Amino acid sequence: MQPVRWGILSTAKIGRTKVVPGMMKSPLCDVVAVGSRSEVGAREMAAELGIGKAYGSYEALLADPDIEAIYNPLPNHLHVPMTLAAAAAGKHVLCEKPIAITREEAERLTQVSSQVMIAEAFMVRHHPQWQRAREIIREGDIGELRSIQVIFSYFNVDPGNIRNRADIGGGGLLDIGCYAVVAGRYFFDAEPIRTIALVDRDPTYGVDRTTSALLDFGKGRQLTFTVSTQAVPFQRIQMLGTRGRVEIEIPFNAPPDRPTQIFLDDGTAHGGLSAKSIEFPVVDQYEQQGAAFSRAIRGDTPLDYGLNDALANMRILDAIRQSADTAAWVSISERSD
Repeated sequence: MQPVRWGILSTAKIGRTKVVPGMMKSPLCDVVAVGSRSEVGAREMAAELGIGKAYGSYEALLADPDIEAIYNPLPNHLHVPMTLAAAAAGKHVLCEKPIAITREEAERLTQVSSQVMIAEAFMVRHHPQWQRAREIIREGDIGELRSIQVIFSYFNVDPGNIRNRADIGGGGLLDIGCYAVVAGRYFFDAEPIRTIALVDRDPTYGVDRTTSALLDFGKGRQLTFTVSTQAVPFQRIQMLGTRGRVEIEIPFNAPPDRPTQIFLDDGTAHGGLSAKSIEFPVVDQYEQQGAAFSRAIRGDTPLDYGLNDALANMRILDAIRQSADTAAWVSISERSD
């Protein structure tokens, strides 16, 4: 299989330090160019990572006929406009999460989804630790999965950081709450039917700095999560079944340079003393994500999670915000857009 030729849309930190270096490990990804609003910045990133071409505008990058696919890690308010621009140039797009600020905005991407492949960059679903945890659940090793609890937090009060700008889609729910929603959908193998949420907003920035939500997946299945942009850095997923428990130690920022582990616990001893570790060898989830999207482009394997999956996730995020605003349960399937 010939590698897919990739262009990187911006010099964003997530791309520069994590996603692009991971993609460049894969023989299926040939990162040939980077584009930025600053040619100096583009050249610096190209030199740092060994990328052949650097463009001083997004438009110049998209006009390069040698590029087949675009990775879009721009701020949230530019996800849809620049993905549409890339699609108009005939490029497939792997777009950072969340794919849009609202479901209504994300719907604009359906205009081009028949022409190019569009996917949301939830790299976690490509990591073996997530895949093995779901296998354990599907095989019934912990009985019936009843509850998923997610915590994800970091501390950021930088006024210049895009996560602290409400006008361009900042805040904890869109930045990291989306991971909790994906976890619920992934491990329950189902869609939630209603939600209720509580939000605390930063009085200066106006963004949600702590968001908690309860999602009802029906049949007694519940996802609860808390995400915060102003709390001690921490992350964990706990999944409780009728006969056992699965815990993912580092579910979201899994290190690419050392083994990871999950825990399987039958609950026979308190304090997790009965938990058994399942270790996974070193893997870069960004490498796996880039390779999977490249294989889909080449027609080697189908795209597991495309635009429809991203739209479903945005509908849930919209419902969580509506619930926080109204202090009431919101039906996800019947919620008004």
